[in-house]
Amino acid sequence: MDAPAPLQTAADEQEDITISRREYEDENVIVIDFGRGVEAHLDVIDGTAIVVAGDRQFEFEIPDEATDVTTNDGMLIIKE
Repeated sequence: MDAPAPLQTAADEQEDITISRREYEDENVIVIDFGRGVEAHLDVIDGTAIVVAGDRQFEFEIPDEATDVTTNDGMLIIKE
């Protein structure tokens, strides 16, 4: 699973947004960090994730293979 396109584009354009991929035995995890001191908030409506991180907002369709989408310590976490 890849990071959703709007988040990948933001990471490509803005140095403070980073995307990490971690592979474990039983799951894959994508972690999006929106930068130091930026708190991320998540709402999910009908399969669409709306993330507000500081003064920026991102919307994307939750990937079919995602088993969980949450925030933790200001980061967005997508598990597969």
